[in-house]
Parts: sequence; structure tokens; C-alpha cells
Amino acid sequence: MYLLKKTILLFIITLSVTTLYSQDILKIEGVVLDETSRGVSYAAIGIPSKWIGTSSNEDGEFLLELSKKNLLDTLEVSSIGYITSKILVEDFLALNEKVITLKEDIVSLDEVNIMNPSHYVQLAFKNLKKNTVSSTHELKVLNRFFTVEKEKAKFLIEHYIKVKDKGPSSGDVNRIEIVEGRKSVDYRYFPNVKLKRTYPIHLMTQMNPLRNGIPYRNYKWSKIGDTSYDGEDIIIIQGQKNSNKRRPYQDPILYIGMDTYKVYKTTNESATLVYLYKKNKDGKMYLSYHNYFTRQYHELNKTQQSILKTTDDKFKISVRNEVVVLGIETDKKKIKTKSSNVYQKNIEDIKVEYNSIFWNTFNFPPPTEFYKQKVKDLESIHGVPLETQFNLANN
Repeated sequence: MYLLKKTILLFIITLSVTTLYSQDILKIEGVVLDETSRGVSYAAIGIPSKWIGTSSNEDGEFLLELSKKNLLDTLEVSSIGYITSKILVEDFLALNEKVITLKEDIVSLDEVNIMNPSHYVQLAFKNLKKNTVSSTHELKVLNRFFTVEKEKAKFLIEHYIKVKDKGPSSGDVNRIEIVEGRKSVDYRYFPNVKLKRTYPIHLMTQMNPLRNGIPYRNYKWSKIGDTSYDGEDIIIIQGQKNSNKRRPYQDPILYIGMDTYKVYKTTNESATLVYLYKKNKDGKMYLSYHNYFTRQYHELNKTQQSILKTTDDKFKISVRNEVVVLGIETDKKKIKTKSSNVYQKNIEDIKVEYNSIFWNTFNFPPPTEFYKQKVKDLESIHGVPLETQFNLANN
């Protein structure tokens, strides 16, 4: 009887705390547009002074959790190429349409005062440790992995991960903990084709030019554009490898601040690799978003052509991996990242216990048009809803 009363009391206390907590939470949902009403991808939205923030998705939509204590705080919205917008949280909530429109920041740099592009690259790396969060921190990450065959999604895996890191100047990450995971039914025709044999977070660091360094003399550096971010002029510099076997997907493009030499974004000529960085309250940069796309062609024999009802000699298989940084923890006392042995493992080979309660209560970033279309692909194969697939494939 005593244990029953104690259990009931604990339940009531937990329910009361949960109710009070939920009443204090403000869910800020909206969209960031440019002056032509197009969504601004990967804009930074938050309260930098309190280290609270998120990013918009590919379509400009965002979700941010705040407290009622933040009503009088200033919400800042910034993105490369636009003038930073500021609005009080309570004023944003009062808007009939939760839309923030960013104005383009037109930049025309004086070419006379611009250094040789290679010097900007060298200075960016020289100041990398100073300009980034280089002490021990933990990133809270949502990792999404799609396998696509002939433009149709056939497999989806999502992992919620904690990553212990010291920033881009440290090489690979220190530790990865896979906290939760789930996957769809695997509809791949070629399930054994492995495009990459490394867990996505490790692959992300291996391909990152800021982490691996760039041999300057092996590249020809040129200015290909200019823009701005949060009041600083940015010079866009591309490196082209001095080789007859040049591969565009390997040529880096860096967005470097002209005054601070901070790197705000890196990509490649084929735009299959993107890294975005944003500022913390101290003005230091940390990773906020990454995506990677790759493809290969699998040769078909006559039997496979017959089964697939095609006359094509090759079958296109591609993967897209997306890393969304949901938060950052810098208090070493609160960093308790456990180690998951995933270094040389494909993401589809990793077994993670499925927790439906976690995923049903998880605050996802708003779904992009790409995500919604790929979910439709998965559901259209046999008419099975994605939620049903999660229950079937993970139990």
C-alpha cells in the first residue's frame, strides 16, 4: 500500500511539473523569405546573447522553442547575402502571418583593396582556432539518410546523436553517441551496394576542408563573388586543383569574412557538399548544418533489365545525408557523451533500439519539400504509411 501511494504521488508530481513546463514553453514557428517571397534556406534564427537558436530548412521554415521569459528578448534572423533582421519575440508572436522578410545586402567590393585570394584562405586557416568554438563541446544532431534509386526514395534512416567535439581545428570528432534511431522498410532493389563505408558523421569530418586543411600550393585560387553576413563583407573564393585529372566535386569554395577571416560556409563546385557555420554569443563559429549527396551507376544484366522493365544499361543509385545541429552544449559538467563504436560502419548496418515515444514527442525541424516528397515515395511503393513502416521495420 505504501509503495502504491508513493507511486501515485510521484506520478502526480511528474504530471504537475510536466504541465507547468509545457505552459512555460513557447513554440515559435515561422518562415524566412526574401523580397521575392522565396524561402531563405538555412538562415540563423535565435537569441545570440543567450545562445538560443536554430536554422531554417531548405524552404525557409523554422521551429524554435523559447520560454515566456524570452518575450522581451530580441529575435535575430541572419543569412549570407542579407541584412540581419531583428524583432522582439512578443512582437513576432503578435504578427498575423509569422513571416520574416530579409532584404538583400548588395555588396560591391573595391577590387583595389582585395588581397590575393590565396592570402584569405591562408589567413582563414591561421585564425581557425581563434574564430571557432575550439574548446570541448557537445552538438545535438539529427542525422537523416536517404537512399534513392532512379530518383525514388527506397530507404530512410534517422538518428538522434550527441557529438563530442573540439571544432574544425581538431580533425575528427572526439566521440559519437547514437541516442535514438529508426528506419523505414528497406525497399531497395540493390541493398548490398555500399556507396560509403563510413558512418556519416565521420565521413562529414573527412570531407570537410576546414578539418583536413588545404594544401594551398596545389590549388589555383580565384575570387568568384562577394556577399555579406551580419554586417561583414564576405569574399567567395574557389580553389581549382592544379591537375590534369581535375574533379569539380573536389574543388572547394569558401565564404570568408574580409575583416575577421571567419569561414561562414564551404561547398564545392558541383554543390554536392555543403557546410554552414553560425555564431555563438561570443561571435565564435560552430557547425549548424551539413548535407552530402553522392551517386553511382550500377550495371544491369538482362535479367535485371527484365525485372526492372527497363532497357537502360545502368541503374542510378544515390544517397543524401543531412546533418541538422539542433543545439550546442559547452558546459563540460553537462557533457556526458557515451561512445558508440560506429567509425567504419555503414549507417544501415547499425542496430539501434527503437523508442516510438521519443520520436513521437521529438521536436523536428519543419519538413522540407524534399523530405515530404521522399516520404511520399516510400509510402507509395506498397501504400504503407511511414509510421507503420517504422513500427514494422524497427520491432
